[in-house]
Amino acid sequence: EVRKYHYYDVETSTLDFEKMVSDIKDMPEGSCILLHACAHNPTGMDPSMAQWAELSHVIKENRLLPFFDCAYQGFASGNAPKDAAAIRLFVEDGHNLALVQSFSKNFGLYGQRVGALSVVGGNEEEAKKLVSQLKITIRPSYSNPPKHGAHIVRTILSDERLTNDFIDQCKSMADRINSMRIALRSALEEGGSTRSWEHITTQIGMFAYSGLSKDEVMALREKHHIYCTLDGRISMAGVTTGNVNYMADAIKDVTK
Repeated sequence: EVRKYHYYDVETSTLDFEKMVSDIKDMPEGSCILLHACAHNPTGMDPSMAQWAELSHVIKENRLLPFFDCAYQGFASGNAPKDAAAIRLFVEDGHNLALVQSFSKNFGLYGQRVGALSVVGGNEEEAKKLVSQLKITIRPSYSNPPKHGAHIVRTILSDERLTNDFIDQCKSMADRINSMRIALRSALEEGGSTRSWEHITTQIGMFAYSGLSKDEVMALREKHHIYCTLDGRISMAGVTTGNVNYMADAIKDVTK
């Protein structure tokens, strides 16, 4: 059974933390809770470290299993090690947890689909049982995955100089995306839009949860040939100095 919990307040374009905590407290003991480690997709709105600490306490108190999805490490703060802070906090707080990582975005390996599943168990015996169960699932599923992309990631992260280069390059990409957030918000506000676009720069990561309605998204598509998901999520990685003003003018047109 899959249930949803509150996360984002569409009306205020902010994290709905109180309702999120309330929903977590109502989860049955032993439930697995899915969390985005950083650069939340699609909202771009992450908990603060103080809020992560509270979430860790509530989740542990209610005996839940945290399952972290980490697909955008390095694109949130611009510092890949820092973007893992929530995961490290949960480990330090004594959680048994699972973590799935994708290196498709931050290593530019979309064609390789490289990732990793890591599980923290209570002791060595439990870890052995976990590995055994994972092998039972892996064998009939994919058995032996391609190694090329994994070797690229391992080579980089096994070398201090290459790792530092990776961290620096992630920061460069994050800084560029953030500069486009500022440019898009400025272009929208300077054009006299009556809406608040503050959330464009408050959010972080690859996506902007624009607040556009489904009808506005369709108008954006049909009138201006700009494409985003029907919930208004914009890929900020696709916004450039060459198209940001065109985008802003188009958004203003469909949100009059």
